[in-house]
Amino acid sequence: MNFIRTLRGDISPTELGFTYSHEHLVCRPPYWVEKGEDDLLLDDPAKTKLEMTDVKQAGVQTIIDATAVDYGRDVEAVATLSEETGIHIVGTAGFNKSFLWKAAIPKHLQGVLGYRGTFEEWIEASEINELTEFVVREVEEGLEGTQFRAGQVKFGTGYNRITPLEEKTIRAVARAHHATKAPVHSHTEVGTMALEQIEILRQEGVPLEFVSFGHMDRNPDSYVHEQVARTGAYLSFDGIGKIKYAPESTRIECILELVKRGYEDHVLVSGDTARKSYYSHYDYGLGLQHIVANWVPRFQEEAERAGFDGERLIRKFFVENPARCFAWKE
Repeated sequence: MNFIRTLRGDISPTELGFTYSHEHLVCRPPYWVEKGEDDLLLDDPAKTKLEMTDVKQAGVQTIIDATAVDYGRDVEAVATLSEETGIHIVGTAGFNKSFLWKAAIPKHLQGVLGYRGTFEEWIEASEINELTEFVVREVEEGLEGTQFRAGQVKFGTGYNRITPLEEKTIRAVARAHHATKAPVHSHTEVGTMALEQIEILRQEGVPLEFVSFGHMDRNPDSYVHEQVARTGAYLSFDGIGKIKYAPESTRIECILELVKRGYEDHVLVSGDTARKSYYSHYDYGLGLQHIVANWVPRFQEEAERAGFDGERLIRKFFVENPARCFAWKE
């Protein structure tokens, strides 16, 4: 039997509904706290709740919260938001990228991790099997010692490189997948190193159909996209609304190119809305509702012009593909 693990318990994939596949809801990343980067701190659950209420009214039923332990999760706050809004939320175990690990481990996590110092020092001092055991605990027992269990496991790498410590966490997360069967998510910095990550996952025997690769639209290279899709993995186009990286026309062209090449079953779409200035209730940004309110109608129109059934593709990207990607296959 397949299921999706949410913070409120396991549900059937058919209950997942319209899904944002990569977001951040309440988080205070220690690295950005130390740098004084207030824009990168989503630290007001009441404002996040207003955003979630907006998208709930617009038809969004599930949000995948991709916030790992090194990105300043507030597990209890996010779980409460899920209860109060009725939106399913999938939590994330694992790690992000290496430059974030230079931050000191917050006091409330020192007991959970059994370590004082920086995240980098903790990962350096730990054996791969110890990191694997930590990820498995977050999946099977609860995130950061809470009762709320993770629904996916995550690793990440930097721009055009994979450091030894990042490789260590990839292997730890791969082994946690084998122990739990949890879906796997990858952070790729600016859409780079996905193919190199795939080689490490293959060494660890991870079936690629369990894996989604984030930020693939940051590298609008259809050749690379096809190389990832042909492994059976999912590609997350999660920069919707971030015109500073690329216009929406570029993202839509890349998605439609994958459709043309027969890979429509491998596309996920979201916003990675991780700044106050991206949110409408924190600041005056486009907000979580931008995707469903503005981008979806535009994509449907462009898809129709290209000869495709836009409504069917939207259902594929936001309902059918997430229901497969985030499912645990017993």
